[in-house]
Amino acid sequence: MSFLNKLGIGIGTGTSREMTRPAPSSNRHRTPGMPAAAVGTARAPEMHEPTRISNGLKEFLWNLDGLGRGSLLDLGPAWQTTLSFFIERGFRVSSEDILRGWKAFLGEEEARLRDESGLRDGLDMTPNGRAARFLDENLKYTRSSFDAILLWDLLDYLEPAMAKQTVSCLTELLRPGGVVFAMFHSKKPEGFQRYRVADSNTLQVISTPVMCPAQKVYQNREIQDLFGRYRTMKSFVSRDQLRETLFIK
Repeated sequence: MSFLNKLGIGIGTGTSREMTRPAPSSNRHRTPGMPAAAVGTARAPEMHEPTRISNGLKEFLWNLDGLGRGSLLDLGPAWQTTLSFFIERGFRVSSEDILRGWKAFLGEEEARLRDESGLRDGLDMTPNGRAARFLDENLKYTRSSFDAILLWDLLDYLEPAMAKQTVSCLTELLRPGGVVFAMFHSKKPEGFQRYRVADSNTLQVISTPVMCPAQKVYQNREIQDLFGRYRTMKSFVSRDQLRETLFIK
């Protein structure tokens, strides 16, 4: 059985990075200046999605208050509602759907194994080797590029080796004092959801077909180990079996 099938992931297409798109201007920036720019193709907003109160998002925004023209990396789909929310607050937003890119990458790796080109090229096909190869081609930003990162529940769906290397990579991209907003399931989720920012303490919840099955349920100690280089960690436990956690570098 291939490693792709072991992960429960069907082969599909997708890109890890969207095309660059200019952001709309806003007259509600905290500080004057040029209009903020967004990277990523914005998806059309959808109305009437279920919502959940997010104390983690509220705390995330409180930590960013007064920052002025900051920069934010959104590791989910480029939803127009989320882009607009942060752009109107003076942020330059970059969007990179890492989970979609990871699925596409695993499909390419599977194809390499089938035709044995990966073996001929001497590629490291271990989990650590795959993770290093993926990150070498994605998240191509300079060090200390961002003040904030929306990680969502991404880590639950990545192989543990990939999750560990992803956190290490993101830590390098975050400026000192920067904030990460992450979510963790307290048990393996039955479905698959994406999230959009509706307002300062509300998230829209979008149920979608499973892209990648959950790989691991992280305990508190494991989360602390993953983010060991961060000076502050604060968690909010909700009734829907999601823990929202902030990490401050």
